[in-house]
Amino acid sequence: MARPDPHVPLTGERVLDGALALADRIGIEALTIRRLADELGVKPMTIYHYVPSKDAIVDGMVERVFAEIDLPPEGLPWTKAIRVRCQSARTALNRHPWAAPLLESRSSPGPVSLRHHEAVLACLRRGGLSWQLTAHAYAILDSFIYGFAFEEAILPSTDSDGFAEVAQEMASALDAQAYPNLAAFTAEHILQPGYTFGVSFDFGLDVLIAGLDRAARGERRRERAR
Repeated sequence: MARPDPHVPLTGERVLDGALALADRIGIEALTIRRLADELGVKPMTIYHYVPSKDAIVDGMVERVFAEIDLPPEGLPWTKAIRVRCQSARTALNRHPWAAPLLESRSSPGPVSLRHHEAVLACLRRGGLSWQLTAHAYAILDSFIYGFAFEEAILPSTDSDGFAEVAQEMASALDAQAYPNLAAFTAEHILQPGYTFGVSFDFGLDVLIAGLDRAARGERRRERAR
């Protein structure tokens, strides 16, 4: 995201724009009101004329991340619809690697966040999942998405060329006799043309959704048998 133009008049929306861009660049822990004010070209106290606190700024940032995540399309079967949402969530978290620990941590979720959760629950229920299985599905899917996004954020590089370069450096220092499986895994899989770490996301997501669909079908069979 481009840095805010200091010549544009300050507004609450511009404060959030600046906070989002700054967090994407330096991380959420390093985001302070003073750093944000420097980013916007204003005095720190000026920020508080537009947003009352840092917590309010973070709440607004979280709302903006949720706004980037596609809702499950209502016209698709639930398995395909939830897949669209999960893939979109991963993409948003790749853009904002600081966001994963915060998306479910806010004590006062905003309307965008609430609408997102409502849509996901509606999608799962449309698939015939019981409330218990819905709870399992939501927790499992988001744990997978957030965890995968965290790994992508901390890996040296997840694109094909960059990952292969890092893997090659590691492999060259690896004692193949002491670690034969690591050496074989690196040479025969990671260093093969076209490998990317991210391909495991689609595979894992499909496994999870297929398992949840089987569980939902099993629930319905047991319900009919009663």
